[in-house]
Amino acid sequence: MDIESRTHQNTVKKESWRTVLTLAYQSLGVVYGDLSISPLYVFKSTFAEDIQHSDSNEEIFGVLSFIFWTITLVPLLKYVFIVLRADDNGEGGTFALYSLICRHARVNPLPSCQLADEQLAEYKTDSSSSEEMMMMMPPSGFAARLKSTLEKQRVLQKVLLVLALIGTCMVIGDGVLTPAISVFSAVSGVELSTAKEHHKYIEVPAACVILIGLFALQHYGTHRVGFLFAPVILLWLMCISAIGVYNIFHWNPQVYQALSPYYMYKFLKKTQSRGWMSLGGILLCITGSEAMFADLGHFSQLSIKIAFTSLVYPSLILAYMGQAAYLSQHHTIESDYNIGFYVSVPEKLRWPVLVIAILAAVVGSQAIITGTFSIIKQCSALGCFPKVKIVHTSSKIYGQIYIPEINWLLMVLCLAVTIGFRDTRRLGNASGLAVITVMLVTTCLMSLVIVLCWHKNILFAIAFVVFFGTIESLYFTASLIKFLEGAWVPVALSLCFLAAMCTWHYGTLKRYEFDVQNKVSVNWLLGLGQTLGIKRVRGVGLIHTELVSGVPAIFSHFVTNLPAFHQVLVFLCVKSVPVPHVRPEERFLVGRVGPKQYRMYRCIVRYGYRDVHKDDIEFEGDLVCSIAEFVRSEAATAVEETNGDVDDDDERMSVVGTCSTYMQGVEDQDGSDPDDPDKPGTSEIRSPKAKKKKKNKVKKKVRFVVPETPKIEKETREELMELTEAREGGVAYIMGNAYMRAKHGSGLVKRVAINIGYEFLRRNTRGPRTALTSPHASTLEVGMIYHV
Repeated sequence: MDIESRTHQNTVKKESWRTVLTLAYQSLGVVYGDLSISPLYVFKSTFAEDIQHSDSNEEIFGVLSFIFWTITLVPLLKYVFIVLRADDNGEGGTFALYSLICRHARVNPLPSCQLADEQLAEYKTDSSSSEEMMMMMPPSGFAARLKSTLEKQRVLQKVLLVLALIGTCMVIGDGVLTPAISVFSAVSGVELSTAKEHHKYIEVPAACVILIGLFALQHYGTHRVGFLFAPVILLWLMCISAIGVYNIFHWNPQVYQALSPYYMYKFLKKTQSRGWMSLGGILLCITGSEAMFADLGHFSQLSIKIAFTSLVYPSLILAYMGQAAYLSQHHTIESDYNIGFYVSVPEKLRWPVLVIAILAAVVGSQAIITGTFSIIKQCSALGCFPKVKIVHTSSKIYGQIYIPEINWLLMVLCLAVTIGFRDTRRLGNASGLAVITVMLVTTCLMSLVIVLCWHKNILFAIAFVVFFGTIESLYFTASLIKFLEGAWVPVALSLCFLAAMCTWHYGTLKRYEFDVQNKVSVNWLLGLGQTLGIKRVRGVGLIHTELVSGVPAIFSHFVTNLPAFHQVLVFLCVKSVPVPHVRPEERFLVGRVGPKQYRMYRCIVRYGYRDVHKDDIEFEGDLVCSIAEFVRSEAATAVEETNGDVDDDDERMSVVGTCSTYMQGVEDQDGSDPDDPDKPGTSEIRSPKAKKKKKNKVKKKVRFVVPETPKIEKETREELMELTEAREGGVAYIMGNAYMRAKHGSGLVKRVAINIGYEFLRRNTRGPRTALTSPHASTLEVGMIYHV
């Protein structure tokens, strides 16, 4: 199964109606789970403390009016009709917007960016859509001045990065709070069937058991039960809309009048400051709206729009209208839970609805947990989060990943807030602040996209920020006023994650600067002679480095202490680029270091922030294939290298794809006939894959078959055969393990950040092996102390 090719194919979606409708149906379970279960707790959180239900129904109608217009303006108008168009080659989310802005403003989020990266197909955004055609136009006027300012002002670049990280941290906080409030609200339905003094002893344990089971099953992947997600949410939406229609006609058919904005005015006029404070509960009706944009890469714009406008939006409106209709005829509130969702459900249907609600809450929680894993992977790829173990739970479904460390951390935090709060009011206050902060960040970044990427007039950006920023700021202040009543939780979580991210990013930049300043000149290396002054042994040595040019200090440190190395040296740089995907045919940049007889190469492996990294055996095959293809193509194009001094800037790098992309030349095959005349090209590299059923280790072999027709120089033939021999001798991974220390005389903040913060994260997270998934038996780590 070629995951890499599937991920690329996923970005090219067919626009047939059958495909669109299928994607729209599937998006119900992945995108709209969180948004669909909001009726469970919105009215209960709104009327929990600040306002009371009265006989005049002004409060209930005012709340319904706020809910209707909030859902209409934010998810429908803002996200469906505007934000979804700002995709990054089909991908969405906070980091997708940040990546889009960085590319168009020529702001490099990573220190290892090269001019060659700008030649990537997805970097150039060569789609034919009208929005992307506008992106290709040169900026003019205010956009040009803003672009120039961002390029020159490092402070503004850091502010932009911190803004994106704040939104990311709030998404992670939402990954803690959403499962807690969703499952707890769903389980709270038992309160109507048990005694008042007993139900509190059932809700919390039941919610904790469900949450533990939810997180414990994450390592199996959602693909095993994913086919149930869409039917569960579809059944839930049909259920709440049907109950809503029943309540409207049975209790108060005139409830539609509350959709008028006039009732919002009456509500605020009567309740004044108490009504403003209650907006923190109303805000919960749009939780999960950001998922429409964040999960865009799994579906298409049209499918998400169809699912929301045709099913999710009307179902939610009917559900809220039904609850309001019931409450408008039931003014006697015996206890606080009588204002909740389940009280409006007909008594005979409560237990079936309870079961469906719990299933829907689990699906909604699963969606936000998967989204948290995905955004942490993006942060890690762009150097803003420590290296973590990423497990791809499905070879067929793109984007299904599992991060063990984050999973258990989320579970502990989720259980802590559930047990600590034990009510939807404080959970709602916490969740609301996290949700609205992410939306505010999206609004700010979208204003830059409108100017820099879409090249619209500055007035459009100002109008966008003023209109949606005003609405979201109103909800933000209402949520922030509840800081001591639960809203402190997302702030505390975000500050902790933000401190870790900023510390890691700062340490990563300092480490790269040290590597650049202390790299060894290629001329020094060539001065050692063809044998490099050391014993060359059989095999391939992969020297992992963050540098894209020059010889890393780790290599000189290694050969100084152990004067022997492999017959083929490859300076390997695995880096991320600010695009969601790198096409397989553009994966590798390969070049020489020194003359041919030195057998030294530089290979830069480029991944997008949402790409799948291959395992070690498959990666080794692709790597050796790319070098062999480079040697073959170099000979075919008669590229001549001089034997004199070679400067770092003189290294010529060629774009080489993975084995599956070669239409001719070097191919990676298994079990095929080497004498097959139908195979085109001048040479083939064969790397048999290990079969799962066989326990014996399969010997790694590389075989070049050179047809007689093409004429290959003797020197090239010898080089290919030597590469074959080296691969058969085995591949060794040489990696640096840097211990960071702040220089003497550094400030207190820098010493704390490097000596304590960065070193703590480095020691307690994954090392450089994570980027390569290299085997333990073939890995050698070389320790060095970096004084930065």
